[in-house]
Amino acid sequence: MAVTPVVMVVSSAGAPVARRVADALGVPLWGREGRVEGADETFANALHFARDMFAAGRPVIGICASGILVRAVAPLLGSKMAEPPVVSVSDDGAVVVPLLGGHRGGNRLARQIADVLGAVPAVTTAGDIAIGVALDAPPEGYRLANRGDAQAAMAALVNGAGLVVTGPNIFGVEPKEGAGAVELRVVEQPWEGGPDRLVYHPQRFCIGVGCARNADPDELWTLVQASLREANIAPGAVAAVGTIELKADEPAILALAQRLDVPLRLFTAEELEAQADYLANPSDVVFAEVGCHGVSEGAALCLAGPESHFEVTKRKTANTTCAIAAAPAPVTEFTGRPRGKLSVVGIGPGQASWRTPEVSRLISQAEELVGYGLYIDLLGPLAAGKHRADFPLGGEEDRCRYALERAAEGRNVALVCSGDAGIYAMGALVFELLNRSDDTGVSDAARRVEVVCSPGVSALQAAAARAGAPLGHDFCAISLSDLLTPRDDILRRLRAAAEGDFVIAFYNPVSKTRRTLLAEAREILLQHRPADTPVMLATSLGRPEENLRYRRLDELEVDEVDMLTVVLIGSSNSQLAMLGEGPRMYTPRGYARRIDGDLVEVGNRHIGSGALWEPEEGGAAPVRPEAGLPRDI
Repeated sequence: MAVTPVVMVVSSAGAPVARRVADALGVPLWGREGRVEGADETFANALHFARDMFAAGRPVIGICASGILVRAVAPLLGSKMAEPPVVSVSDDGAVVVPLLGGHRGGNRLARQIADVLGAVPAVTTAGDIAIGVALDAPPEGYRLANRGDAQAAMAALVNGAGLVVTGPNIFGVEPKEGAGAVELRVVEQPWEGGPDRLVYHPQRFCIGVGCARNADPDELWTLVQASLREANIAPGAVAAVGTIELKADEPAILALAQRLDVPLRLFTAEELEAQADYLANPSDVVFAEVGCHGVSEGAALCLAGPESHFEVTKRKTANTTCAIAAAPAPVTEFTGRPRGKLSVVGIGPGQASWRTPEVSRLISQAEELVGYGLYIDLLGPLAAGKHRADFPLGGEEDRCRYALERAAEGRNVALVCSGDAGIYAMGALVFELLNRSDDTGVSDAARRVEVVCSPGVSALQAAAARAGAPLGHDFCAISLSDLLTPRDDILRRLRAAAEGDFVIAFYNPVSKTRRTLLAEAREILLQHRPADTPVMLATSLGRPEENLRYRRLDELEVDEVDMLTVVLIGSSNSQLAMLGEGPRMYTPRGYARRIDGDLVEVGNRHIGSGALWEPEEGGAAPVRPEAGLPRDI
C-alpha cells in the first residue's frame, strides 16, 4: 500500500487486538489518551484523529465501533476513487469490516487483518462476493484499461454470468460456464474492452525520453504514441518514464508522464553512461553535451532492469527522442529517483479543524517536514514518525534553502508555515530564492523541483471570523515589522490606508524591542477616523489559550499586544453589533441603502445618494418607480 495505514484503538478492551494488528502491519499503535495503556502514540479525540488521518489520505483501521469511524469521516466523503480505505475491527477481533475504499485496497487490507486475527472479513463489494476479488483493483503491476466497464461486468457476474480468463490468471479465479460470459483478458497489445470484456495490461514496458529545452509537449507525445504503435504496445502497459536529471523540469516530459499516468524517474549522467555498452545508438555528440552516450535508450534500460531488451530503439523528431525497453515481468519497483517536490503549506492559525484537507494530504505524503518547531508541533499526529528539520525564528532563509535543496535530492518535502504560506510567510521567499540566478540563489537541481503551494486559513481570516464580519468591505493588511521593510515605507502605507478608510489588519504588531510603531499607527488612524472606531485584538487564534477582546481606537494600548496577536482596526463605517453572546464586529458594504429602498435600477447599476452600486452575481435591487433619475445619467 502506497500510504502507511493508521491503527487506532479507543478503549482498553480492544487494545490486545489492536496491538496484534499494528505489529502484523509493522506500524505504530495509536491509543486514546488516558484510556489505552501501552500504545506507541496517543490521540485526544477519536473523531478528530480519524478525520484528520482520512483527510490526509491515510488508510484508517479502527479497533472500535463502526459508528465512530462513520461519524468521523462522513463530512469528508466524496469520490470513492480517491478516498483511502477505512476498516473497522471489533474489540474482540471477531469481525473485520471494510467500510470504505474497498476498490482502493480496503478489501485486501480487511482480508489481511482477518487472516492475522482468524476473523471474518465482512466484505460486501459486489465483485468480491461474486468471485472473491474486486475486478477494478488488479494486482500491482497490472492496469485495467476500461475501468468504466468494471461495474457493469461485476454486476453481470453477480447475476450469474459466466467467466472466461484469457492470458495469465492474475486474480487466481476459477472460470465458469454461463450465459453472457464476462472475459478477463490480460494482454500487452491494445485491445477493445466493454461491459463483457475487461482488459488488463501488464506494465512491463519502460520509456526513456530526451528533448531540447522547452520542446513542444505534443511533439514528444506524438513520438511516443507512434513508437508504441510500432511495437504494438498498449499505453496501459507502460510502467514508467525515465530521463536524465537535467530534464527534471521539462514541460514535455512532465506532460508525458502525466498523460500516461506513470511515475517519472531521473538518472544521473553517470548512471546512464553505465548502459553505454548496451545502447543501439550511442552518440558522441550527446556525451559531449550531457556526459553520457545516450539519454532515451539509457534511461529505458535503467528502468527496465538488467534482464531487459529494447522493443523500440531510439526514435527522434526535431526536438525529442524516445526508446522503449521491455522487462521480463511487470515493473513494480523503480530505479532512479523521483523529481523532488516541495509543498509550501499553511496550516492555519493552529486549530486542526481550520487546516484544509489538501494541506493535510500534502503533509501526510511528505517524507520530511521543515519549519519553525512550534508550527510542526501543532500538526500533532500528522507529524508523528516523519523526519523533521526544526528551525528557530529568524532562520527563515535557512529553512527555505534547506527545504529546496532537500527536495532537489528527490525527496518529498513540506515547508510548514502558520496561517497561509503566501501571506507574510515563506512562500515569497521560496520563489525569490528560485528566481535568483547567481550564487545567492539555490542550486540548479533545486530550481528543477516541483513546487506546490496550498492555501491555508490566514490569521486575518481567522480573526475576522471570530469577530463577525469586519472585512465586509475594502480592507488591507500591513506588517508593522521593520526588520525587512524600511520604517518610512511602513509609515507611508499606514497614511495611505488611513486616508483610504480601509479596514486594516496589523501583522507583527510588536516585538520585545519594537514597541512604538503600533502607537504611531494609532495616532495616524485617529486623524482620519472616529475615536470610537472598533478594534479587535485576537491572540493565539484557534489554540486553547485563545483570547479575544474589543477596544476603542483611542484606547488601544501597546502593552495589550504581543507577536501572537492580530490587530483588526475597523474603518469609519465598522460597527459592533451588541448581541446576547457579546459584541460582534462588522463593516457594512452599503446594503442598508438597498434595505431602506434608497436605490434605483439603471441597467446593471444602481444609483443612490449619488453613488453607483454593482449588483452581486447579477442580482437586481427592487426598482422604485417614484424615484427620479439625475439629469446626467
